[in-house]
Amino acid sequence: MLFFYAAKYYICRMKKITSFVIATCICFCACKRPVQYSEIPEIKFISFEQLSQTAGLLTLYFQDGDGDLGLDRNDTYPPFDNSSIYFYNFFCDYYEKQNGVFIKIDSTETNIGLTPFNLHARFPRLSSLPEESINGDIFLKLTPYRIKTPFDTIQLKFYIVDRKLNHSNVEEIVVIRNNEMMR
Repeated sequence: MLFFYAAKYYICRMKKITSFVIATCICFCACKRPVQYSEIPEIKFISFEQLSQTAGLLTLYFQDGDGDLGLDRNDTYPPFDNSSIYFYNFFCDYYEKQNGVFIKIDSTETNIGLTPFNLHARFPRLSSLPEESINGDIFLKLTPYRIKTPFDTIQLKFYIVDRKLNHSNVEEIVVIRNNEMMR
């Protein structure tokens, strides 16, 4: 009888210790501070995959301290109206390597009978919560290749802008049309 009582005592004591350890672990996990980022968005190039002769998929990592990245469909009033540069929130400059030097090509001009193209884009709102630190990946399908150009090496320089018009850092990549890429 004494053995049974002692075993019951130790089992009960082990349950209490186990419960205490589990409760302590839960408290430490629950008290974890949320990650804080700068209110100025930051981006980092992840990858560029050539999808066709004219298109590619650009993947960026982003982080923003107040979560005000992206635009809604109804964001068409100043400064986000279509006559403003801030109609877009992703900006990309295009360069071609001509005679060993990268030359910026204006995406709105037509050169030598080529059709104009625009690499700027508008991505949707990424968070609906106010003042929330967010991070993740943005995937953008771009058409950065001009079909009739004799040059096969291009450079893309890009950045994003948040709703408070804070500009992120500028990232750049060099892409050779046969799907090779250099940073």
